[in-house]
Amino acid sequence: MKGDDDVNTAMKDEEADGSGEKLLGFNSTEEHPSGPGGQDSMWRNEKYESVPLDVKGIDEDNSKGTSDSLYPGTALRKTRQLDERPKDSKLWPYFQDGQRRIDYVLTYHVQKPPSTRKQKSHSCCLRPKRTSSPSRADPELAAQEQRLDYHVDDQRLRREEFEENLCEMGLEMEKDEGTKIPGVGFLKIHAPWEVLCREAEFMKLKMPTIKKYEVSPGSGIAEKVNMFMQKVTAPLQPKVVNSQVENEKHLSYPFSREKQHLFDLSDRNSFFDSKTRSSIVYEILKRTKCTRAKYIMGISSLLGSGVYTEAYPLHDGDIDCVHAEPNDRKILYEEWASYSIFYKYQPIGLIRKYFGEKVGLYFAWLGVYTQMLIPAAVVGVIVFLYGCATVDDNIPSMEICDERNNITMCPMCDRACSYWKLVTACGTARASHLFDNAATVFFAIFMALWATMFMEHWKRRQMRLNYIWDMTGFEDAEGKQKSHPRAEYEFRVMKKSLKKEQSPKSGNVKLTCTDRMPAYMTIIVMMIFLIFVTLAIVFGVVLYRVSIMTALHMSSTPTFRSNIRATVKTTGAVINLIIIIIMDEVYGAIARWLTIMEVPKTDKSFEERLIFKTFILKFANAFTPIVYLAFFRGRLIGRPGKYIYVMGSYRMEECAHAGCLMELCIQLCITMLGKQLIQNNLFEIGIPKLKKLLRQRKIDKKHQEELNKTLHRHEKDHFLGPFVGLNPEYMEMIIQFGMVTLFVASFPLAPLFALLNNVIEIRLDAKKFVTELRRPIAVRAKDIGIWYTLLRGLSKVAVIVNAFVISFTSDFIPRLVYQYMYSPDGTLHGFVNHTLSYFNVSQFQPGTEPLEPLHLGYRVDVCRYKDYRDPPWSDTPYEFSREFWAILAARFAFVIVFQNVVMLMSDFVDWLIPDIPKDISVQIHKERNLIVELFMKEEQGKKYRNTMSDPSPQPLRSRPSSQA
Repeated sequence: MKGDDDVNTAMKDEEADGSGEKLLGFNSTEEHPSGPGGQDSMWRNEKYESVPLDVKGIDEDNSKGTSDSLYPGTALRKTRQLDERPKDSKLWPYFQDGQRRIDYVLTYHVQKPPSTRKQKSHSCCLRPKRTSSPSRADPELAAQEQRLDYHVDDQRLRREEFEENLCEMGLEMEKDEGTKIPGVGFLKIHAPWEVLCREAEFMKLKMPTIKKYEVSPGSGIAEKVNMFMQKVTAPLQPKVVNSQVENEKHLSYPFSREKQHLFDLSDRNSFFDSKTRSSIVYEILKRTKCTRAKYIMGISSLLGSGVYTEAYPLHDGDIDCVHAEPNDRKILYEEWASYSIFYKYQPIGLIRKYFGEKVGLYFAWLGVYTQMLIPAAVVGVIVFLYGCATVDDNIPSMEICDERNNITMCPMCDRACSYWKLVTACGTARASHLFDNAATVFFAIFMALWATMFMEHWKRRQMRLNYIWDMTGFEDAEGKQKSHPRAEYEFRVMKKSLKKEQSPKSGNVKLTCTDRMPAYMTIIVMMIFLIFVTLAIVFGVVLYRVSIMTALHMSSTPTFRSNIRATVKTTGAVINLIIIIIMDEVYGAIARWLTIMEVPKTDKSFEERLIFKTFILKFANAFTPIVYLAFFRGRLIGRPGKYIYVMGSYRMEECAHAGCLMELCIQLCITMLGKQLIQNNLFEIGIPKLKKLLRQRKIDKKHQEELNKTLHRHEKDHFLGPFVGLNPEYMEMIIQFGMVTLFVASFPLAPLFALLNNVIEIRLDAKKFVTELRRPIAVRAKDIGIWYTLLRGLSKVAVIVNAFVISFTSDFIPRLVYQYMYSPDGTLHGFVNHTLSYFNVSQFQPGTEPLEPLHLGYRVDVCRYKDYRDPPWSDTPYEFSREFWAILAARFAFVIVFQNVVMLMSDFVDWLIPDIPKDISVQIHKERNLIVELFMKEEQGKKYRNTMSDPSPQPLRSRPSSQA
């Protein structure tokens, strides 16, 4: 028969391979039933008696050579297999038979003599126990195997044990060793229908039932607005075929094997989609352990110790092959991962179907964030254009640019710098007005309300996605299930239990705060040290700017001396950018090392702690130079004749006459654009391609093109980059969100730059996920987790930061105070002279006076500097004047009023907008009622069936005639 022929062929191939071991094949043809169902039975695992397949109607004693008819659904599967044409395993992720789908792949290192490397693929659905029977192996090969290193042999034994345990769990496997990629073996894993059902019930996966109900779009104005928006945005929708009717939805319920008749099992091949199958297999891999070694090892430990080298699910199919059939990956490549459709919406439903809820939520959040940046960018451009339109009418900049105001300013550095005319700062003053004008305050208030609107809009969008994706009760279901401990945590617990001479399986031993105290102390000390490193780097850049300014002033080249301020500002900002990019990578690695040292119990706890540490370090790295420019530069400098020096002879930096706002704007612009262009886009494009080239260099270039045509799906995915998680993507956007909101008062064009970057970022990430990376494990999630808390915190801090930027960094408050308290005509005429104090040049400290006092062509007796101090001829020379204290009080008053008013408005908007859309709330309530109704009908039907099928006669249930 066909089944016997296949098995005999496999046995002959194994013996011809020279290994002499029947490790990967079947014991003999007698172990497999002959007959029409032989091949189908061979695909099933016939030796996993320990697996509880408690399915009603399934023969639990299926290991005794029973026929296919004893398995419900087997005939259906066999009929479908005969009707369907086998898939090409080169184009699709299937076993060699073209019928069983590859749900997961494990790779390992193969060390075999070249003579034994043949292009054979072995089926290991069954793994027989090792016996002491003599081996038929070639003596030479046996001697060579004995000379293998002990470490390699130990890894092989652990793999064999792990694969035996996987077989006992019901998984079917196929091996592919050293076929086309030298030194790499592939273990292809397939989950049969019974295993999928068992695990789906265990994981409480919500699956569609046969019950459908109509989704009401709403009523009244909301429905009309919704219909109108759908018509308007129809050209912007991706061309993705949706098999489900738009106004209909399947009622979903956690899968149960006892209630299979309630679920839509019309097509079992598509009932569990590819992402669900791979996540089910991954859960089995996490639960399966190796126990024969010194320590119990799971899949994480096996990967970490090199027993297996890679573990990944497979993509659905090819995207650019001529013969590629339509699949979800190809549709995503055409309708999502293309720069030519940047203006279209993302196919969020298909993204979730292919990559899982966690990835789908990230791209949905990124899409909402990018959409909300459009009004912010428009308003920012309007504010900038307002500054451009009013620059010629700005009285302070006109006074600075007026050459008739012969104002001589004090030197900006000791000895090398000389006196200078205020009119030379005309260009800086005019440029500062573009970002420092009356519209800046309005824009800061608008952005605070914008951040609140964005958070509320995302909460509503997230709730709608939860309803559409059947994740509304996910959190409650997860809370009842105990999360799997991480392998590192189990290892530490086992070491602790061995020290206490307790059984490793006692379950009473766990890591306490006392056990983690050394790690906690190390983390605290390292975090403080790294913060001080960041401050030291900023201080080093300050020293660079001071020294380079002095050197340029001493230069005899006119070109260098003509644009000193612009040169120093730009080069300092570029150096800051380079340091930020380098330290970002360093801080990310240190944060991961500290989190590993902490040994969190679960993957969720590990991720949250890693995110928190990484965010603190990267946030400090990116924003410390900006905070210095905004709030510290030019404030701790002293005054002429009594300057503050650091490290002996370095005088602290001064701001330009128009303030530090322009320099803050330059720093923000260069940092934001540089991080987006270099760190985010260039690195995301270049590094994956470089890694892919390095992996492909192991193969001979002559045969590379021919090899690419013959590679199977699991071999092609081996050359793709590993998926490292969404944390880098989220972190990149959170830092950008901080740039957009925290200092937006000084840079109104920040939302525009962020919008342009995100339009490219979405398609870049899409291309990376579809073409450059291996398929990630589908992770269920109903929200974006800790990232929402960080966004919420940033939006609150942004209100305070912008209040301080407006009041202390810009000249908005001094102009306001002068206009309403000191101006003789209620205008800003005379404002520049009001902000300048006098200094007697004869009171310079010895050795600090200019080397060229006659640089301007005349002798200078009194110079001016920007500060509010009494003149040298007053009773209190060089002390802070009354104007200084009045302006300082006005600044603090503005901060308090601005902060409270804006936060009150934000809280009002938060209260005004409900978190759950009304139509979604109605649909959730309707769905719960329908579930109750469905199960009540099922119970009634069950009682009726039991009544009709009761074998006892009717008269026996009635009373006797004597009692009638």
